[in-house]
Amino acid sequence: MPRFFRPLTRAVTYTRWLHMLVGAGIALICASVYPGLDSPSFGDWMLIVALPVPLVAAAALVPAMRRAEGLQARLMLVPGQHARVKGGGEDSGISVTPSASWSDRGRTAVWLVLRLEAGCAAVFVTVQCLGTALVMLGGATEPPESSGVLVPLPGQGLTNLLLTPIPVLVLMAVVVVAGRLMTAAARRLLGPSPSERLAALEERTEQLLERTRIARELHDSIGHALTVAVVQAGAARAAADPEFTDRALDAIEETGRAALEDLERVLRVLREDERPASRRPTLADAERLLESARASGAKVDTEVTGPLESVPGPVSREGYRMLQESLTNVLRHSGPVPVRVRIAVDDGVLDMDVRNALPAGTPATGRGGSGLRGIRERATLLGGRATTGPYDGEWQVHVELPLG
Repeated sequence: MPRFFRPLTRAVTYTRWLHMLVGAGIALICASVYPGLDSPSFGDWMLIVALPVPLVAAAALVPAMRRAEGLQARLMLVPGQHARVKGGGEDSGISVTPSASWSDRGRTAVWLVLRLEAGCAAVFVTVQCLGTALVMLGGATEPPESSGVLVPLPGQGLTNLLLTPIPVLVLMAVVVVAGRLMTAAARRLLGPSPSERLAALEERTEQLLERTRIARELHDSIGHALTVAVVQAGAARAAADPEFTDRALDAIEETGRAALEDLERVLRVLREDERPASRRPTLADAERLLESARASGAKVDTEVTGPLESVPGPVSREGYRMLQESLTNVLRHSGPVPVRVRIAVDDGVLDMDVRNALPAGTPATGRGGSGLRGIRERATLLGGRATTGPYDGEWQVHVELPLG
């Protein structure tokens, strides 16, 4: 099919034209009251298109009018996912929220007036083109000179019959072009205001942050469980000791159960389940992490000073994840080596330090993967700081988080 005729096969072309025709409804209703539709003169037509203007402009003062117009425009002017149009189903660029400012009301008023005048023009063009086509076909009951058409006709006969498609093609061209122009005007006048764009951007940012947080949660909990399971399984195979194997299996089972609880909690949040999500672990549950590391063969020396129960929930939860990632990093890259963990709560600051010996031959590059980067990002979001890297022949993760 030629590209020129392709828009005529799309439903949105005709819903746009119908949207314009409906816009003239208020003008025709007013005209039926005054000055009347019985053989109106040119001056009467000017009144018909001008008298409803104050009425529609006043209607724009109602905040809900912007929502109503936005919904109509989205439904009739913008192609949906079913339409055979490139980009169909994408963001329409038309707001469906009520007017929140005088600027919104002003743009809505301009849109309503534009829709009124465009609707009147659409009715006029439709009547004229279809009327001209009927006269050319000889279907009109009146002779050409009194049929009301504006285009002078050469007279009835074969010539008019051959020229009949011309007014229909003109109407189709006007339908396509006017529909696209009205859609562009709708996006301009009914589009989101700066405050709405800012709100949408903030909502999008919140969604991205939430996705990042969930990704970190899965990385920390599942990554830790898999690391412990791999280390325990390898150690049990190397030891070939039934008693050690039993302890390793117990550690794998406990760590796996905790990971499943974390996974279920995250999935429950993603499903937006009405049931409350289970409590996220805090530093008060840190002993579970330390025992898991010990069961993997690491010699963990722990020192805790200060009241951990006084640490605010967000800080305590993020501190737990940082400690978890630190221990996972030790087991994954250094194996069962001696580890020193120091946690102190003093002077409104949570200070956490995790150090481990570097195995012989391990290059201390100071570069870390996504886990260590996540520790630094968590600390920054809480207003603290974290340093990771080699220090005095050891690998160190040092975190300072404010409690206030």
